[in-house]
Amino acid sequence: MNCMNIIDVDLNLLKVFEALYEEASASRAALRLGVTQSAVSAALRRLRDVYGDSLFVRTGRGLAPTLRANQLRPLISDALGKCRQSLALLDPAANDYTGRAVSLGLSDDFEIAFGRRLIDAVQQRAPNLRLIFRQTHSQIVADALLERSIDLAITAGGFNARMLSREILAEGGYSCLLDASSLAPGQVVLSLDEFVSREHILISSGGFIGIVDEALAALGLTRRVSVSTTHFAALPYLLRGTGAVATIPGHAAEEIARVTGLVALPCPLPLPHYPIELGWRTTTQVDPALLRVRDAITDCFRR
Repeated sequence: MNCMNIIDVDLNLLKVFEALYEEASASRAALRLGVTQSAVSAALRRLRDVYGDSLFVRTGRGLAPTLRANQLRPLISDALGKCRQSLALLDPAANDYTGRAVSLGLSDDFEIAFGRRLIDAVQQRAPNLRLIFRQTHSQIVADALLERSIDLAITAGGFNARMLSREILAEGGYSCLLDASSLAPGQVVLSLDEFVSREHILISSGGFIGIVDEALAALGLTRRVSVSTTHFAALPYLLRGTGAVATIPGHAAEEIARVTGLVALPCPLPLPHYPIELGWRTTTQVDPALLRVRDAITDCFRR
C-alpha cells in the first residue's frame, strides 16, 4: 500500500472492493451498491492507487481478484463486519441488510433438500439480506471458512479446526433412490440380493469406493458401480428409465423423489448415521446478519 494516512482515504471504497470481489463484475457491483457502473469503475481506479495493485483483472468470466486482492479480502471483510456490528448496536431490530450478502457453503444434497426452506426462513428474519450458496464438503470446508470464501457452512463434519465453532443440527442417514418402473408392483423394500445385483451410481468427490462398498465388504459382498459423479442433481437423468440405484443421504433422496417421480426406499444395508453440522468462524459470533441466518438454519432443521 502506498504511504498515506487513513484520513486521506474514502472508506466507502472498501464497500466497492467487497462488491467487486463477491460479484466479479463492475456492472453487478454497481447494481448491488445502487450506483452507476462509471462510479464503480472510478472507485476501482482509486482503490488501485491506494493499494498499488490492479486488484481485479478482466477474464472471460468477469473480474478475477489478484493475489493482493485475495490477501486484502479477509482484512476488509473483518473491517466492514465490525462497522456493521457497531451500527447494529444502535437498534438491532431495525437493522437494514440491504446490499448485505451471506455466503453459505453446502453440498448440493443439502441445497436440494433445504435450500428453498432456508431462503424463505432468511427472508422472514432479514427481508433485504441475500444468500449465496457455494459448493463445499467436509474435506475442504474448514479452509473455506478460514479463508473467508464462505461465512457459514452445513456439512457432515469437517469443523475440527481452531477458530471455528459448530452446532449439531440433526443426524443423517441413507436411502436408495431408483426408478419406480424398475420395481415390482407394490414393492416398497429392496432385498440385499436385489440391491447388490443392480447397477449402482455413486455420488463421490473422487474415486469409486464409498461407504456402501465398505459395508458390503464386511459381508463379503461387492457391487457394480457403473459411474461416479459429484452432483446429486444429475441423478434424475441418470436413473430414469433404468434399473440402476443410488444410495444417498435420506434428505436428498426424499426431496428428489418428491419432485421427479423417482422413489426413495430404505437401504437394505446397515449403514452408520452421521452428524449434520453447522459451522462458522468463532470471530463472527456477534455479527447480527450471521446470527439471523444461523437461527433460520437451525429452525429449518428442527422442523
